[in-house]
Order: sequence, then C-alpha cells, then structure tokens
Amino acid sequence: MAIFMKASLPGVTTAQYDALNAELESLPGDTFAGCLSHVCVATDSGIEVYDLWESQEAMDKFGAVIMPVAEKQGLPAAGGPPAVSEVHRYWVPGS
Repeated sequence: MAIFMKASLPGVTTAQYDALNAELESLPGDTFAGCLSHVCVATDSGIEVYDLWESQEAMDKFGAVIMPVAEKQGLPAAGGPPAVSEVHRYWVPGS
C-alpha cells in the first residue's frame, strides 16, 4: 500500500537540504528506491518535505539510510515524527 509522508524540519535551510541530498545521491545503490514522488518546500521556519512511497517498508528502509547522514551533517532534529498516512489512490499524469 502506498504511503504519504509529511515532515516539518524547522531550522533546516535549503542549502543544508541540498547538501544532504547530494550525499544521499552519492551513496552506492538506489538510495531512493520506492520513492514515487518527492517535494521540498522552503518555509519561514525551515523546510517541509512531502513524499509518496510505494510502501511503509520502502519508507522505513530510506529512513534507516537518511538518519545517520543527517546526523553526520549536524542537521537539526525534525520537528517531531513525520505525519504518515495510507494512500487510498494516486496517479501520475502522463504515465
């Protein structure tokens, strides 16, 4: 079942997000396996991330990869756990 995730990351800048993403992209293998869609939005207080994952397992696997990298880069802790919802239906235009 697809999973929608929203994470609020107060205190994280877009430059920090870009550095984190660059390091994740440099890792061997398909770091983002199972991510169907990803959006990062800058806010007055930090960033918000919205992901659509093919499954809870795929999201959890990614979480196990991203957390040590984020900690190594000294990123502020998230503003609480992400909001996660099961998706009833999704579609991608043009597919």
